[in-house]
Amino acid sequence: MLFVFFSLHTFAQDAAISPEKYTAHNKGKFFFYWGGNRAHFSKSDITFRGDNYNFTIKDVEAHDKPKGYHIDYLNPARMTIPQTNFRMGYYINDHYNISIGVDHMKYVMNQYQTVNMDGQINLPADAEGAAFNGNYNNSPMVMTPEFLAFEHTDGLNYVNIEIARVDDISTKLFNWDSDKIQINLTEAVGAGLLYPKTNAQVLGMERHDDFHVSGYGLSAKGGLNITFLKYFFVQGELKGGYINMQDIQTTHEGSDSAFQDFFFVQTNLVFGGIFRI
Repeated sequence: MLFVFFSLHTFAQDAAISPEKYTAHNKGKFFFYWGGNRAHFSKSDITFRGDNYNFTIKDVEAHDKPKGYHIDYLNPARMTIPQTNFRMGYYINDHYNISIGVDHMKYVMNQYQTVNMDGQINLPADAEGAAFNGNYNNSPMVMTPEFLAFEHTDGLNYVNIEIARVDDISTKLFNWDSDKIQINLTEAVGAGLLYPKTNAQVLGMERHDDFHVSGYGLSAKGGLNITFLKYFFVQGELKGGYINMQDIQTTHEGSDSAFQDFFFVQTNLVFGGIFRI
């Protein structure tokens, strides 16, 4: 009887001394993060359509527009100027979460590159771009600002839903307190809409720059998450995907539009928090 009493007493002391760690389970936790990205884009064929023109420029190269280390990442009035990533989500169990976020990339067509072009342009003789009138069949064309300036710089906004898996590897590989430092691997797949603010000037027409739902995207990513003191984390990600925009607004004329599709790769560094309400 005395042995049982001491055993129960010792067990109670152990339970009191070693409560379950906060990081042991994720189910029911919310998280959010904010950070920056660098983006790379595949070559793309872009087709421009209007009442007096219909042409395609081929294998167009584009680049991103990074801000670098800058206070704009923290200034609420200027947070859309850098390339940024925002996401918030909820753990449906210990390993899987669902989230919604915005990948704010920037896409800038390389100016003065030479590409091949198909199609026709037949503007009125007094139009500013009438100098480009003609029929084109795989014809070389230099992307001068007078012919075309084209970018999604505020931005190439990929609004998406992701399902992610998270696995704690620190407790398996290292003998330390995961409530102080926890290391997780994460993988995710996502899909969403493209809501770019496209800055385009086509054939000398009035510049257009407005938000518009233009298409859809698909993506996948992998990352390393390091959580500090239970509630705060830094996460590095490599993300890739496909973007298809069939309805890009290019001028103030409703009949004018463009379409393109391409692949992208992002490298992301984000900072966030994880908590229970």
